[in-house]
Amino acid sequence: MTLDDKVALITGAASGIGYGIAKRYLEAGARVVIADLSVEGATKAAKELGDAKSVLGVGMDVSKEDQVNAGVERAVKTFGTVDILVSNAGIQIVHPIEEFPFADWKKMLAIHLDGAFLTTKACVKHMYQKNSGALIYMGSVHSHEASPLKAAYVAAKHGLLGLARVMAKEGAKHNVRANVICPGFVKTPLVEKQIPEQAKELGISEERVVKEVLLAETVDHQFTTIEDVAEVALFLAAFETNALTGQSICVSHGWHMG
Repeated sequence: MTLDDKVALITGAASGIGYGIAKRYLEAGARVVIADLSVEGATKAAKELGDAKSVLGVGMDVSKEDQVNAGVERAVKTFGTVDILVSNAGIQIVHPIEEFPFADWKKMLAIHLDGAFLTTKACVKHMYQKNSGALIYMGSVHSHEASPLKAAYVAAKHGLLGLARVMAKEGAKHNVRANVICPGFVKTPLVEKQIPEQAKELGISEERVVKEVLLAETVDHQFTTIEDVAEVALFLAAFETNALTGQSICVSHGWHMG
């Protein structure tokens, strides 16, 4: 599958899953906009991955409408349009519900849900003009399942399913598809950070967190890889009919099946 002449904007792409998707898209022929909270990180990643003709790094707090709009407009000014949005930016904060600070709840929903809404709103008008496009939201197995200590994360990831399904219906007449990728645990800094946090909250060792919490429901007790997720992101970006629109695809070593 190729993405020749396509322009992709990927949020949270200075590292981790977003970086891996950017790399894969470039290999498939796309031009890529790396958007990240850290403009330095976005610029560094862009220089690592390609030249100015193929990669642009922009700073973007996805929870701030003015920054989202400015970043998308810079992308359009540089590359002419946006054909693919990968709404990937995210963080993790864990607490039992009775101790969950309201400020952290709001922060989580702002980044995961507001960010997806704002980037969709800014990008989709350019897709509608071309009568073509792909909206890809980075959900999680937690878009379908629940785990203790993750009230805000699970709520936000469930919410992305609803947004994608609405956009599948609204975008259909413009040939704009919407899908959610739902990875299992991927060994990124986000997950590495969770291991000691959950060990502390649950009162167990980090080894037990990995074996009994993170990978307990997989079929082979393996972490999902960034490359696994990037291949699915390429497939969805390059799949140009509405046959799969509105679907979520789990990439989880069998953790969630359905």
